[in-house]
Amino acid sequence: MVLKVFFPSCCSSAESGILIGRWISEQNSAVILAVVHFPFIPVQVKQYLSELQRVTKVNVSVLGSWNNSKQEKEESLSEFLEDLGTIFSHEPWIQISKEGDSKFWSCSTLQKRSNKHREEEIILVYYDQRKVMLSCLHPPLDTAASTAQEAEDASRLSAIFDTVAKSKVLFMTDKYDDGPIKLTHWQSDGVEASIIVELMKQASVPVCMLLTFLLSLISGACKSRMLKFWPLSFLWSKLSTCEQLAHRLQHLQVISSNKKAQNQTQLMRKANIFVSLLIDVALGILLMSWLYRKNRIGHLADTLIPVADHVAEELQDLLQWLMGAPAGLKMNRALDQVLGRFFLYHIHLWISYIHLMSPFIEMILWYVGLSACLGLTVALCILSDIVALLTFHIYCFYVYGARLYCLKIYGLSSLWRLFRGKKWNVLRQRVDSCSYDLDQLFIGTLLFTILLFLLPTTALYYLVFTLLRLLVVIVQGLIHLLVDLVDSLPLYSIILRLCRSYRLAAGVKFRVLEQQDGKPLRLLMQLDPTGSSLASLSLCELLLRLFFP
Repeated sequence: MVLKVFFPSCCSSAESGILIGRWISEQNSAVILAVVHFPFIPVQVKQYLSELQRVTKVNVSVLGSWNNSKQEKEESLSEFLEDLGTIFSHEPWIQISKEGDSKFWSCSTLQKRSNKHREEEIILVYYDQRKVMLSCLHPPLDTAASTAQEAEDASRLSAIFDTVAKSKVLFMTDKYDDGPIKLTHWQSDGVEASIIVELMKQASVPVCMLLTFLLSLISGACKSRMLKFWPLSFLWSKLSTCEQLAHRLQHLQVISSNKKAQNQTQLMRKANIFVSLLIDVALGILLMSWLYRKNRIGHLADTLIPVADHVAEELQDLLQWLMGAPAGLKMNRALDQVLGRFFLYHIHLWISYIHLMSPFIEMILWYVGLSACLGLTVALCILSDIVALLTFHIYCFYVYGARLYCLKIYGLSSLWRLFRGKKWNVLRQRVDSCSYDLDQLFIGTLLFTILLFLLPTTALYYLVFTLLRLLVVIVQGLIHLLVDLVDSLPLYSIILRLCRSYRLAAGVKFRVLEQQDGKPLRLLMQLDPTGSSLASLSLCELLLRLFFP
């Protein structure tokens, strides 16, 4: 049977010693986790491994010896390492030797019962211990499902990832510790960065508790009965700024929650929300600093009134054009004049309202600019609400035109059913037959003729104001599209995909390094972020695909 030895690439330059790891009998595989250097006392090594087994729930033991022979006079060391197999009870005893600067390693197994080297095919697989530790290919550690599937996954490649992930305590020791045992693993050069991360985690606990308390007060105030009355509830549902604030409030509650993420999906969601919130606030602060420099808010306020006047003048010109003969069309002059004067009066009211508010516009913009510290999305939502308020007269024109057009269409459809001897049954929601007398048909004919000849004039006004309303909706849609992009873009996942793709790996792939007769086959296991890997296959199926593609 083929023996698979998973060797961490960080230990390839380690000094001679013994190999500790986990033996997986279902796969006939050995997962090397670290190298214990000389000098050491075997009793202390056994005590350390028993304590490690109790904490990690992983059957960690001494699997063999590691000989990094840099000089020829170290031949006696290899004999000593071979004799260590009589102290540590593990069979088979794996012996890995690196001869000088040679790229080929020798790997053999020793059966203690026969005290002979066993000749069998050995595959030496190198893996990056740090990437495997930080990847998400291992099953969850603190769930009952992982225990139930442990026996099922024992014959699969996920057992290797599970072994490395559960041995996190082993990797917290480094060469600066004063303990009796010296190890080499992926963090053996120092865990200062890990200590800093742990300190930041501990410091974030009171901050999250304080933030949770403040958010509970804010959410309680938002759910109070005062906001459920008609004016406030109507504004809360119509203003996009209120909706964005409620959305960000939910995001803050998710981030500051004391509940630990149950799986990697929840963890990535929290991280994406946190990074999105940070970038949103940073961009908002940059926008605020830009607005308050060189009196840009004053210039913006001075520009806003002329722009509103120019828009009103363009609308007046458009209405004057519609009240004439637009595009050479023959319109109903009486209805055309009534509608035109009605809309011109609304524009006159709007211009008066804008000039009445002109002394306060700069102060309003000054306070609105302060809201950018809550994030760029909040500032964009306020901009969308300002656009809606400045174009409120266009919205009114659209509503008036749409209502008038719908009433005429509804009247024409009803009168058309009258000509055919039909009527709409309200109770049964269907069209039934009906007999009409001569007077009803005569009045219906007159009304149908009037509505039909007035329809082009109404349809033209409805079409023009619908296009203007559509233009405003497109501008607001682009603003909301940018807001949704900042809110929902998984920035943390994109950064991980670009910088540390192994954190989002979907599987593994193997690459043949060297192969020579009489030497073990050397493979390099790499994490595959593309998803076109063989991680879900059993190791036997994987070997078949390697040798018989």
